Amino acid sequence: HTSSSINTLGLHSWQYGRFEMRGRINISTGLWPAFWTLGVKGQWPSNGEIDIMEYYKGNILANIACGTAEPHKAEWYSKTKAVADLGGVKWAAEFHVWRMDWDGNRIALYVDDVLLNEVPLNKLQNKDGTGINPFKQPHYILLNLAMGGMNGGELSDTKFPNRFEVDYVRVYQRK
Repeated sequence: HTSSSINTLGLHSWQYGRFEMRGRINISTGLWPAFWTLGVKGQWPSNGEIDIMEYYKGNILANIACGTAEPHKAEWYSKTKAVADLGGVKWAAEFHVWRMDWDGNRIALYVDDVLLNEVPLNKLQNKDGTGINPFKQPHYILLNLAMGGMNGGELSDTKFPNRFEVDYVRVYQRK
């Protein structure tokens, strides 16, 4: 099996704005599509992670992570929504718009204009004593379709080929 990832690391990064992706995900067992960002400075998770869209094990996730006093251990601000509650396979077969509105005060994550998660930036400071807020720095974008593993799950029943289809990704910023 192969999977893919597209990211803008070293090409372009953004601090604040509206980030949108119109796409269609496959909800087959074992698949783990995501539209997310990472901060350009620091090691994970102290560089900050924003999962604008993540899917695995039957759920859409809208996550934000910052660092803790323990290296490589994240503090997660997570919300999940069961795909079954959204309409199941029929819902997943359609294109949807995932969006993040990020400014100096908050991060808000949506699907089809429905708010999934909102966290004030003042809660997102790393808990390692540095005083660094990883969401007050530029982030780069990642789009990927992972397969299997801890979150993707077992691939033995997964039918291939599979797709994570992206119609567009847009970033809007104020001057």
